[in-house]
Amino acid sequence: CSSLAGIMLLEVVLVLGTLLIYFWFSKKKEETLPFKDGWWGKGEKPVTQEDTSVRPFKVETTEEELSDLFRRLDQARFTEPLENSCFHYGTNSVHLRKVVSYWKNQFNWKKQVEVLNKYPQFKTKIQGIDIHFVHVKPPRLPEGQAAKPLLMVHGWPGSFYEFYKIIPLLTDPASHGLGDEHIFEVICPSIPGYGFSEAPHKKDFNSVSAASVFYELMLRLGFNEFYTQGGDWGWLICTNLAQIAPNHVKGLHLNMASVSKLGLTHLLSILLGRYFPGLFGFQDEDVRRMFPFLKKGLYRILLESGYAHIQATKPDTVGCGLNDSPVGLAAYILEKFSSWTDMEFQNLEDGGLERKFSLDDLLTNVMIYWVSGCIVSSMRFYKENLQKGIGTQKHEKLTVQVPTGIASFPNEILHTPQAWAKKKYTNIVSFHFMPRGGHFAAFEEPELLAKDVLQFVGKVEKEQLWKKK
Repeated sequence: CSSLAGIMLLEVVLVLGTLLIYFWFSKKKEETLPFKDGWWGKGEKPVTQEDTSVRPFKVETTEEELSDLFRRLDQARFTEPLENSCFHYGTNSVHLRKVVSYWKNQFNWKKQVEVLNKYPQFKTKIQGIDIHFVHVKPPRLPEGQAAKPLLMVHGWPGSFYEFYKIIPLLTDPASHGLGDEHIFEVICPSIPGYGFSEAPHKKDFNSVSAASVFYELMLRLGFNEFYTQGGDWGWLICTNLAQIAPNHVKGLHLNMASVSKLGLTHLLSILLGRYFPGLFGFQDEDVRRMFPFLKKGLYRILLESGYAHIQATKPDTVGCGLNDSPVGLAAYILEKFSSWTDMEFQNLEDGGLERKFSLDDLLTNVMIYWVSGCIVSSMRFYKENLQKGIGTQKHEKLTVQVPTGIASFPNEILHTPQAWAKKKYTNIVSFHFMPRGGHFAAFEEPELLAKDVLQFVGKVEKEQLWKKK
């Protein structure tokens, strides 16, 4: 009888043990996102192996390109704005006329092409499409020190050019008073369908697809371990990359961290967080940035998300007009550089555009969209990411275990408190409220962002945090 009880006990232990092992391994498996091995080229995937060579690339321009642009600028039709409407109805056409006049008479695209070519650029074919990237190595390295690879990813309606002012601060920090403890080798790719990266020819190219392509890019360049940094779509692409390859991403730095999966505690914190901030882990600055929530949350989403609704449903329709008119394209893109830099800029007739950026910089970004003809494919990325609904994707249900640093800029469209972010990013080692700046952090406040990246990497390296994840 006792031997029978012993056998039964053994069976129970074995069943429980098997269940524990199963749940442990399935849990471990669940924590990573599957690599998306797509093929995005035209037609059927060829049976021959893909050419994996990395080719040098330079931005070029022609007289034909310029004369076509000037003809279109000359023939632009403008609509009179409403009196005293400033930027509340979108780009104010009184100011737009001034921008177009500068574009025609003072802006020098050939000179800006030289600026774009000051950093080495390359192309390589991954999953059937040509991927464009900037790759900058440090000009000097102290003896015995290695450069840390850093992948920096832009968003919409930005481009790789957003990083041109921050690159020298990261590849040569000592020359800019930032010390030489951590020196980076910076890789800035263009998201497929943006700038000089080829657009996918097939449907369903989303953030996970882009993360998989960039992971392949980093491995192809010989980087087995690297850091990532992003805002806007770069936030999501880098987040997905950390979910796909947590053992290869040493640290994830974000200047925007949105949370798409809202639970009961999020909703309660929206209702009560203003009155009981400590209860929900809110700091005074969280309360200042988030409340009143109707005005700073809900209304702001409704007021500022019209473009996203269009792009997530019918991008090609509006894209046809923008791809045909440089003035329309500039109006559409510059409006975002106004309101997303500071919502208060909507109260100014010039949209405050030149308070944080030069017209040369703004028009260079617009020109990258114009000469590559990429506005439609860039807008499609919204449809590919949002058409199945928010909160439905596998990556939205998974957490991120990689050491994470968040630089929270005060003029970001929507504020995400650390208390919310840590439910998604379970290993936040650095969260800072930045003193100034908005959505286009690297473009607008390169020094603030560079310092935050440096201190974050310093923490990760000093405590070897990536080994503990």
